[in-house]
Amino acid sequence: MNRSHTRLQLSRAALTAACAVVVVGLAAGPAAAHAEVTASDPRALAENVTLSFTSEAESDTAGIAELRVVLPKGIAPDAVALKDAPEAWKLTATPDGYAIGGPALATGTDAEYSITVRQLPDEKSLAFKTLETYSDGKISRWIEVPTDGEKVDNPAPVLKLKAAAPGAKPIAPSASPSATPSSAPAPEQSAAAPSAPGASASAPASASAQASGAEEAGSSAGATVGVIAAVLLLLAGTFWWVRRNRGRA
Repeated sequence: MNRSHTRLQLSRAALTAACAVVVVGLAAGPAAAHAEVTASDPRALAENVTLSFTSEAESDTAGIAELRVVLPKGIAPDAVALKDAPEAWKLTATPDGYAIGGPALATGTDAEYSITVRQLPDEKSLAFKTLETYSDGKISRWIEVPTDGEKVDNPAPVLKLKAAAPGAKPIAPSASPSATPSSAPAPEQSAAAPSAPGASASAPASASAQASGAEEAGSSAGATVGVIAAVLLLLAGTFWWVRRNRGRA
């Protein structure tokens, strides 16, 4: 009777440990892409291309008020012009990209806008790291770029490019900015919208600085999760071994 009771307890403990490992694995898995980009002409060196962005609303209590985007190498801030955006939203160039924002959208409403890029660079893919700021000051960072097929928790919008058209060549950069003036906050101010309460006044000087810090934090968290998963797997194996040996007794 005691032996059967002990076996039952060990079985339950092993099952609990196994379930914990599964939960940790799911928590470490990638989140669904909440920020996406598409192009009217997704070819390297294509000119006057319209890029359309969608940032999915995640908050149940606040609306998206601003988006800050770090442009990939090969696209200068002055080579971007606003084409379409939510009502009263404006776009302004920043040192590493642009900011677009205005009156906060209704809670649950996705932020959709499009820009025109003078020319896409000669690359295979372009990542547009994005910081989403809500009217309550919360910031969602979609800034991780997967490499070598790895999965990430907060993927940046990535545009895959096809080969350049025959004869396509890089065009000379413009001497004057083409971005539409905006009332959006300057890069050295907080990444939150001006009206967002609780926004930190000590935010980094650029979106890329915030992105770098968030990536480092994400890497540290991923390492911690890996250690926890390994410990739980070891516990599950130990319970299984004890149960097997007790069964032979």
